[in-house]
Amino acid sequence: MPGKREGPPVSHGLEWLTSPAPVPYPGAMAFMEARVEAIRLGRAAELVWLLEHPPLYTAGTSAAPGELLSKELPVFATGRGGRMTYHGPGQRVAYAMLDLKRRGPDLRRYVGDLERWVIGALARLGVAAIRREGRVGIWVARSDREDKIAAIGVRVRRWVSYHGVSINVDCDLAHYAGIVPCGIADARLGVTSLKALGLDAGMADLDRALEAEFPVVFG
Repeated sequence: MPGKREGPPVSHGLEWLTSPAPVPYPGAMAFMEARVEAIRLGRAAELVWLLEHPPLYTAGTSAAPGELLSKELPVFATGRGGRMTYHGPGQRVAYAMLDLKRRGPDLRRYVGDLERWVIGALARLGVAAIRREGRVGIWVARSDREDKIAAIGVRVRRWVSYHGVSINVDCDLAHYAGIVPCGIADARLGVTSLKALGLDAGMADLDRALEAEFPVVFG
């Protein structure tokens, strides 16, 4: 079970939870589904859950079998949108369980808001991140390439969102070699992390930036 973050929520009707140790994927899915139903029924507040997972791959609804290149890590099929991605220690996962019926039932706008949230949080840490038309996720331009630093995958059940975003802080980027990340095989496009970019910012720094940026984007 996740631990409750100390202090008041940053927004009325919104709770923030954080887990200090990696959370197994099946348990995280069960927790989210139960919370989504409770939010839908008005029995629980909206929730942003900050956590890490043990090393694993997840396959979104658009994933193709050929995008899994290695069987070294466990693979979980998931109902979120998107394709194959990696999760593991050193990567901040932010699962957002929000009532979109109240906030505005517009899935495209919601995904755009998640993108703006991540970009704004990274800007607070000194990273000039961007989004690209036709390419899922958040990218960082390098001298001769662009590298992905954050992935986005969402699901909505009766206009309550879950799943969310993952941001590479100090994770083992070698695990991305076991998949075609998000279906993108272009050799000029890779993956990166805050550490690989030479930043000293850690998980707690990113968490503070995410919390500070959330009301800027979502109100």
